[in-house]
Amino acid sequence: MDLYYKIGYTGDNYLDKITREDANILTHINIAFGLVDNGRVKINHLKNTEYINKIREYNPDIKIVLSVGGWGAGGFSTAVSTAEGLKQFAESGYEAYKTLGLDGLDIDWEYPCIDTAGIDASPDDKYNFTAMMKSLREILPESAMLTIAAGAGEYFIESTEMAKVQEYLDYVQLMTYDMGWGNKTMHHTNLYGSDKISTKSTVEIFSKAGVPLEKIIIGAAFYSREWQSVLSNDNNGLNQNTQYNVEFGKHYTDLHDNYINKNGFVKYWDDEAKAPYLFNKEKKHFISYDDEESIKYKCEYIKKAGIKGIMYWEHSYDPKRYLINSIKENL
Repeated sequence: MDLYYKIGYTGDNYLDKITREDANILTHINIAFGLVDNGRVKINHLKNTEYINKIREYNPDIKIVLSVGGWGAGGFSTAVSTAEGLKQFAESGYEAYKTLGLDGLDIDWEYPCIDTAGIDASPDDKYNFTAMMKSLREILPESAMLTIAAGAGEYFIESTEMAKVQEYLDYVQLMTYDMGWGNKTMHHTNLYGSDKISTKSTVEIFSKAGVPLEKIIIGAAFYSREWQSVLSNDNNGLNQNTQYNVEFGKHYTDLHDNYINKNGFVKYWDDEAKAPYLFNKEKKHFISYDDEESIKYKCEYIKKAGIKGIMYWEHSYDPKRYLINSIKENL
């Protein structure tokens, strides 16, 4: 049987909650987050890294990687804008890798050339992103992993040179969530769907841009996105305008235990998208999320499409392990 990667992002503050069972389901853990400070990878704010060794006792084969960046975490653009800066950034990345006893680094720059998250950005990021990966690959040991988290859409392709970048990477993690934005209800982590971006269309975009299928990891969401004050009950709230913009929603264990077919929230299934959603007609409240069934379909797609595996954001959002168990059963 092929080894499919099962990768969990977890905050540093949750490392002590990783169980033996978790460690033996997952193939990789991405620790969130290292930061960029004055051009260097910063790790001195991380408080629970002593649990890395405990997790390795649970599963000596698991790979533990430091993810650097995250939404709203800047400093990349300025750090790698010069040859001297590139060298300093790569050296500090290597020091973090060595100090923590890691298996690799994951770069989560959201996003090159784009300052939407309030970070520093430049048109030169497109080329400096490639140079960053080259510099890291050259300084890290051959056995060390180097990966990225990539935005799900054409914007990320246009802002990078993925055909070149992928040469330095072990795999590319597609953040196929948060795909529903604005003040119209929609799925935020759908597998399929012809009217907007989907997990499948994102895989196709990256494949066309030069990333081999066997280097692609798709993403699952252990949290929801929600819209309130939906203006119409048509289509059970799906694809309807709303009075307010999308918000970060409830975590999956909370949804499972307190909202799905409870308290006026009715679960619906979009068979084309292979995605669930909740709608409370009285409260005009719409929620998009992944569940055990949509995870199953994502796992089936991984095997059918010939891609490498699945990752999720974020481990602490499902303390009762409903979704990680679906990954275990289906991949």
